[in-house]
Amino acid sequence: MTVNRKRILVTGGAGFLGSHLCERLLAEGQDVLSVDNYFTGRKDNIAHLLGNSNFEAMRHDVCFPLYVEVDEIYNLACPASPIHYQHDPVQTTKTSVSGAINMLGLAKRLKAKIFQASTSEVYGDPSVHPQREDYRGNVNPIGPRACYDEGKRCAETLFFDYYRQHKLKIRVARIFNTYGPRMHPNDGRVVSNFIVQALKGEPITIYGDGTQTRAFCYVDDLIEGFLRLMAAPDGVTGPINLGNPVETTVGALATKIIEYTGSRSALVYQPLPADDPVQRCPDIAKARDLLGWEPRVPLETGLRQTIAYFDRLLSGNVEALSAVKAAV
Repeated sequence: MTVNRKRILVTGGAGFLGSHLCERLLAEGQDVLSVDNYFTGRKDNIAHLLGNSNFEAMRHDVCFPLYVEVDEIYNLACPASPIHYQHDPVQTTKTSVSGAINMLGLAKRLKAKIFQASTSEVYGDPSVHPQREDYRGNVNPIGPRACYDEGKRCAETLFFDYYRQHKLKIRVARIFNTYGPRMHPNDGRVVSNFIVQALKGEPITIYGDGTQTRAFCYVDDLIEGFLRLMAAPDGVTGPINLGNPVETTVGALATKIIEYTGSRSALVYQPLPADDPVQRCPDIAKARDLLGWEPRVPLETGLRQTIAYFDRLLSGNVEALSAVKAAV
């Protein structure tokens, strides 16, 4: 029995980030309860954890109250890619807002520390670059991305009101573009899109002219940031940016992926979607100062590992991949 073992709830535990977080918490000797409704989470992401006696998986939608006994809560439940969160925008907003209310209520009852996975989308299409935590954002509240952007902004409001009103121990992380193994193959994000298209020899679709920038953080680095923020002193509530401060243009990313996959895919260009930000890059001074955290994995290393994952998925599990796409 691990000394001071905690029972930790991870909502969205079968998702891309959630499954990596569950894996890391188990490696540290914690008792982990994964909760997921499997809208975008995948059972395959946590199948290798089911044999661990310290791991439990529960099917549940956080839009409804949950009654469990835990010491800490990581609230990651919400579709995070435009394709998924725009599929049912009303449900996306409910997941962000009602889910936050339900998890905060649980944390209040248990006097448990609670972590909110917020997003760089709260900055919208930023007029400040790079984005610092004190920047209030440039968000279209009635646009096609608002269900996610405003849902996450409201969740942050709820977290800080519970902190002020009920003295709840909260942690809020604003997550910037993250990539790695277990990304959903049909999530519409540039890394997974480009890799799947390159491996299949299909044209690589670039929205806009390819000069828009993103800052790509490898999943292992991000999860380390999660754990450091959760373990920080009580005065450190966030919000804290977690992401890679090194910008890469979308066009350069496509070129790298073509090189690393050995693909002959051509580049094709489509119009930029509504409200899609032209620049996105975090200022991580707070994370460096308060958490001693910054990304360590170079883009080439992370991309090669992600490509290897998708190569195995495409070559060894074509039927499963087709089923995943059909379900979206």
